Amino acid sequence: MDKKIMSIVLEDGTNEEVEVLLSFQFDDTKKEYVVYTKNETDENGNVTIYVASVIRSEEGPSKLGNVETDEEWSRIKDVLRELSKNDEQ
Repeated sequence: MDKKIMSIVLEDGTNEEVEVLLSFQFDDTKKEYVVYTKNETDENGNVTIYVASVIRSEEGPSKLGNVETDEEWSRIKDVLRELSKNDEQ
């Protein structure tokens, strides 16, 4: 399976390439999200993942935003849990 690479512009203006693991949209809110990694590992050897909302713009490139509410986080975690269950089968 080919890796999807996305280039993000950091706050200091530098570019960083990250690997997109998943992108999805909630049908009811139409909010889009992307799950990505820089392939960093923590002290336990687990790969660190990041989640951001996708803010589309007609004037320029899309931007990444924060996940703003506990309800959003809960729904995102449900999506990730469901995916990890499917991977284990």
